[in-house]
Amino acid sequence: MKIRSAARWLPGVLLVSAALVAPSHAAQAAPVGCQAPVPSTTKPGYTVADPNCDPDGTPFQPLTDADGNPVSKTYTGIENGAAFRMEVPLDWNGELVVYAHGYRGRGTTVHVESPPLREHFVARGFAWAASSYQTNGYDVGQGVRDSHALIAQFARVHGTAAHTVYLTGGSMGGHVTATAIEQFRGSFVGAMPYCGVLDGVKLFDYFLDATVTAAALARVPLEFPLEPSADFPTTFRATVDDIKAALGVDIGRPPNLTPAGRKWSDAVERRSGGERPGFESTFAFWNAIRGLTPYTDLPFLFALYPGLDGGTAGIADGNLTSNRSTWYELDDHVLPSVDEIKLNLTALRVDRTAQPSSDLSGMPRVDGDPRIPVLSLHNIGDLFVPFSMEQAYATAVASHGQSQLFVSRAIRANGHCDFTEAELARGFDDLVNWVRTGHRPTGDAILDRRVVARDDFGCRFTVGVRADFVAPACP
Repeated sequence: MKIRSAARWLPGVLLVSAALVAPSHAAQAAPVGCQAPVPSTTKPGYTVADPNCDPDGTPFQPLTDADGNPVSKTYTGIENGAAFRMEVPLDWNGELVVYAHGYRGRGTTVHVESPPLREHFVARGFAWAASSYQTNGYDVGQGVRDSHALIAQFARVHGTAAHTVYLTGGSMGGHVTATAIEQFRGSFVGAMPYCGVLDGVKLFDYFLDATVTAAALARVPLEFPLEPSADFPTTFRATVDDIKAALGVDIGRPPNLTPAGRKWSDAVERRSGGERPGFESTFAFWNAIRGLTPYTDLPFLFALYPGLDGGTAGIADGNLTSNRSTWYELDDHVLPSVDEIKLNLTALRVDRTAQPSSDLSGMPRVDGDPRIPVLSLHNIGDLFVPFSMEQAYATAVASHGQSQLFVSRAIRANGHCDFTEAELARGFDDLVNWVRTGHRPTGDAILDRRVVARDDFGCRFTVGVRADFVAPACP
């Protein structure tokens, strides 16, 4: 089984289906039919979808064996404005996995989903629980609160508390995971973020970097209004048209890079994790994808420009991004080249007016102070939530003297959250064994530039070959 790649879901990531639905409290067994969304009791204007149904109408039912006999017991409901799902194997081992979902856009219907490793959890005897969260948008704090609340909810609904709890989540769910284990000490014994936003502010800084370097190399003036006017998106679209022409990029097809465009590729490669195998195919992959709604007429990376919303991400009072002290590199030489000096002298500089929060408001800060085992996976070709997120977290963890508590695994794929079930399952099993035995599993040396640049980087933990990731074959 392969987890969905970005090429399939990114163009519609901001859309919330009108078919999403929501039920009554604590249902169990298959629903007769999907119920209509119900108004949220905590968030005015929101509705909550039926946790007994997936968005496509597929019912959520207990898993069965080859003879069709149930092997689990399921629970669903809506509590405090959030839908939940829970599943307990009939041969439950007493342990629970809390699953934190990723970014759902800014729609006003929330829905809960089952984790990608649902079958694996149940087969190994683990119960699992998931929340829709009370809100959509990049509301990490709400995701943390609602995910942590599942632990007590599980004990009430099932009647027996779990004796150990793991936390896992992808993309924004990785941010939820990294934040929750620092905010709620003692609640979790291990964590597995994947394709995770392991430093929220650095992610939005990277979004800034992608566009300011493109504009500087294209010699096109660029604006970053702290309070964008209603017509700024129109102005920005005209700016992007000029940048595209100068760099040789367009929508819907691989780029035909000009010399300036090749320099931009070099700059993005280094801001997203450093020189690594397959990046030419990575850059082509992401430049062929359209931006997120409402910017589907822009190439993907430009549609992420924080200047479109004043750098707030819709959650902070002010601009969260900065490149004031960032030095942009085009190669790995120790001394700066003439082209690098020109780039750094001409790139638009932006300073933040807001900071990440130490609590669960705004953009929660991740300190890199886990104090429990954390095993993470990341696609090295991901340019939405880039591989550099792993490096930022590893550096922060090392600054707290806890490098022995973090393992990172590089997966050779271009998509966002593009993992095979085998890759995720191995990661989870190794995390569990680590927690139970104290034996730290192996990972990749993601902070060693020479290792990351090797042709075989990412081979060790990748299961299967992605056709769109073009790099020297693994040994």
